[in-house]
Amino acid sequence: MVTTTQQPVQQQHPRNAVDRFFSITRRGSTVTREIRGGLVTFVTMVYIVVLNPLIIGTAPDKNHHLLGGGSTPHLAAVAAVTALVAAVMTMLMAFVGRYPFAIATGLGLNAFVAFQVASVMSWPAAMGMVVIEGLLITVLVLTGFRTAVFYAIPGPLKSAIAVGIGLFIALIGFVDAGFVRPGAGTPVDLGVGGNLKGWPTLVFVVGVLLIAVLMVRKVKGAILIGIVVCTILAAIIEAVAHLGAQSAKNPTGWALNVPSFDGKHFGAPDLSLLGHFSLGGGFSAVGIVSGIVIVFSLVLSDFFDVMGTTVGLTAEAGLLDEKGNVPGIGPVLLVDGLAAVAGGAASASSATTYVESASGIGDGARTGLASVVTSLLFVVTIFLSPLAQFVPSEAAAPALVVVGVLMMGQIKNIDFGDFTIAVPAFLTIVLMPFTYSITNGIGAGFITYVVLKLATGRPRDIHPLMWAVSILFAVYFAIDPIKELFGIH
Repeated sequence: MVTTTQQPVQQQHPRNAVDRFFSITRRGSTVTREIRGGLVTFVTMVYIVVLNPLIIGTAPDKNHHLLGGGSTPHLAAVAAVTALVAAVMTMLMAFVGRYPFAIATGLGLNAFVAFQVASVMSWPAAMGMVVIEGLLITVLVLTGFRTAVFYAIPGPLKSAIAVGIGLFIALIGFVDAGFVRPGAGTPVDLGVGGNLKGWPTLVFVVGVLLIAVLMVRKVKGAILIGIVVCTILAAIIEAVAHLGAQSAKNPTGWALNVPSFDGKHFGAPDLSLLGHFSLGGGFSAVGIVSGIVIVFSLVLSDFFDVMGTTVGLTAEAGLLDEKGNVPGIGPVLLVDGLAAVAGGAASASSATTYVESASGIGDGARTGLASVVTSLLFVVTIFLSPLAQFVPSEAAAPALVVVGVLMMGQIKNIDFGDFTIAVPAFLTIVLMPFTYSITNGIGAGFITYVVLKLATGRPRDIHPLMWAVSILFAVYFAIDPIKELFGIH
């Protein structure tokens, strides 16, 4: 049985209709905490408005055209639809799911769409495949299958998923800040050539230590204060030193956003990419079998990526029930499925629940009101995108590292004395950061769990759906050899 850190139920009656609708008092929160948490979540994930255009907006399709047509990148248009989808779907999560979960274009999924899907078909056809994936996910939710799979996962593996996500987002923080980079003779290395160099790295280190000190001192809004202080510090450093953006020739520059308004222009949003998708174009381009393989890969990755994220976020919020399940998971999964449809229809790629929501939860958010705040800030971002490009990743990444520490607490629910649990849990935990994929970690954990239970003569411990899902994961991991075996290109 999973031990949770669920907040004690408050005895006070709801103060008003907003309190009653979002269960703010019942979940042990306040309006101030929700607003602050929503702001923190926005600040830690708004980078997607800048990063998504760089991923999907610069990759040519089979016809050598970029997203939006032609050979010139339409980065402003991609940024606008990315912010729009995040705003609309996060608001829907606020009122339907009622959890402090924000939604935006999924990293990993967007790279898969850009480099493995669009490369064999046109961009409208690729976005059509994303729409189909989202529709299938939605059907799986409406039929109850997705929720049933969620409840079939053993409690210790749910805890392992939360821990793995904690390590994963901490690694994202270290990488985004440039504290950890690819090494010359190693997969990863410390800073530049094994040494910490540059003012941006100092900003990151100051941020981690500042937030940690504030949390130890139990200062309210510790994460938000840390991000704001480090952003101001970064802006001062840039104004004095003019570091510029990080590059091969300038390894000690700012990793993503330069904390300056130079070169950033305000203007009306370009929403011309809305509706540029073709539902049948993908199958016409690659054939029925290859099309099914592509959709299957998208569905499986999205299906378990968000499931793992939801478990981790809810565990961090202390809102799991006594069985380690997420109360009211159905509406959350439904909104997430619709987000994939919306992302494809808007040409922003598949949207999903964001693991960075953990930063807002770590700062006190417990309800959908926080998501309302995050959504409204994304609405502003549609029109004021330069503001989204002002906070450097070195100032926001410390929040992810500290939240990773908080999520590690779930490891106490795993019995490492039982190897049939310990090995699957370990693989789940380590493969998420090591492969940069929540889905890979979950898949390895599930398959190993089934194999070890069989090997020890305990097949009754395996839920029927765990059998089915593990087989699907085996196919997922072996998809390239299977394609080669049957001559699928």
